[in-house]
Amino acid sequence: MEAENAELRQQIQWLLEQIKLSRKREFGQSSEKSEYDFGQLSIFNEAEFFADQKSEPKLTAVKEHYRKTRLVTDKLPPDLPVEIVEHDLPEDEQVCPECGDPLHHIGQETIREELKIIPAKVVVVRHIRHTYGCRRCEAEAEPATIIKAPIPEPVIKGSFASPEAVAHIMIQKFVMGVPIYRQEQQFKRDGILLSRQTMSNWLIKCSEDWLEPIYYALHTLLLKRDVLHGDETTLQVLREPGRAPQTKSYLWVYRTSGDTEKPIVLSDYEPGRGGEYPKAFLAGFKGYLHTDGWEAYRQLPDVTIVGCWFHARSMYDDALKVLKPPEREDTNALRGKRYCDRLFEIERSLADIEPQERYLRRLELAKPILDEYHRWLLSFHDLGKTLFSQAVHYSLNQWPYLKNYLLDGRLEISNNRAERTVKMFVIDRKNFLFANTPRGAKASAVMFSMIETAMENGLNPFDYLVYIFKNAPNWSISDNTENLERLLPWNVRAFI
Repeated sequence: MEAENAELRQQIQWLLEQIKLSRKREFGQSSEKSEYDFGQLSIFNEAEFFADQKSEPKLTAVKEHYRKTRLVTDKLPPDLPVEIVEHDLPEDEQVCPECGDPLHHIGQETIREELKIIPAKVVVVRHIRHTYGCRRCEAEAEPATIIKAPIPEPVIKGSFASPEAVAHIMIQKFVMGVPIYRQEQQFKRDGILLSRQTMSNWLIKCSEDWLEPIYYALHTLLLKRDVLHGDETTLQVLREPGRAPQTKSYLWVYRTSGDTEKPIVLSDYEPGRGGEYPKAFLAGFKGYLHTDGWEAYRQLPDVTIVGCWFHARSMYDDALKVLKPPEREDTNALRGKRYCDRLFEIERSLADIEPQERYLRRLELAKPILDEYHRWLLSFHDLGKTLFSQAVHYSLNQWPYLKNYLLDGRLEISNNRAERTVKMFVIDRKNFLFANTPRGAKASAVMFSMIETAMENGLNPFDYLVYIFKNAPNWSISDNTENLERLLPWNVRAFI
């Protein structure tokens, strides 16, 4: 009975922790910034920083008072067009009220500047082609000579879609998070009857015809890189063959790291979360892959998995969230989090140096902390089922991968690059909720990839998409590698 009571008490404690953590996640602060992160915590003054700061006397201003200066970050680009509005006296008022003589102009001053926003302008572009014939050939030759002016190919044949219209709908959905049915309502308010079915067909058609060839070219380049990041998130697809509408599918995201000036971000829609999907997508890749703790990535041949210290740190943070602030001091959860904080602080101090020097400095500064942390983890036994024990077991189970970031100076301590990319899709998913068909899900993955890659390369995604839709139909990119390369994001910067 004593053993049974102890087990029940442990289960009750576990459930209470889960309830507290759930309430913290729903109502509490989402940031995981440490309460010990104030200022630039140096690895050389850690003891002084963690000392009892309450014992230091506080300085109080007696006569003076201090006011916080508001940090103004608003700035208008200098190349915006300027509209001048002049305020002048009417001609009949340009007389002196004292003597009646005419007034003469003595100067002017700029009183203020305003930002004027004009809503999107919708116009119909009517293409008219001129035709020419030869009078002499008309009379003497058979058949007569007729020459027509050249006209560019449309983005979709037989449709009134324009490159700008398709790009606008894509940006609204995948950057601004506006579902197509809400775009349909906005067009209707402007007097334009453009159905969601038509817009969906436009997006899928343009994705398959013009974006997919560029996507596959980027995929080939991605596999040649040495360092990648990977992550995945759910995507509900309603009409998958042989599957219930509630079944979860997945959007896998793979991207380059910070070691390149030509970043690539690619998404891949798959019906599951098994190891066969990254294995197929990354076939031929040999190098380092940053991931979270999901075991599917471990099945990749010739790939070194690099674990994520942010996930390790967040688990200690979860263990601290269920405790009241006074209870957090002198806890093992806080000690574990401090170990992670010290590693992240070292990374911040090494951010601006060359990879080879970073590699050497990590061995000097971070490896001793890693070894100490590992010994600390191994000192725990029979922790039971608690949030803290989960944090310890996570670090121990992931230890072969967590320590791998020391292998190369180009590697990063966390998988936050991929996490931030996935978060952009998650925000959009909260608005459009699901994809209708696998074809639409694949097209969405391609469109999201092109938009994210454009933004990573410093391009305006709308301008980039318009450039593709104007030129790709006229360049035969399906069988012309040179023209296809002209549409890669880093090759169009000078043209948009």
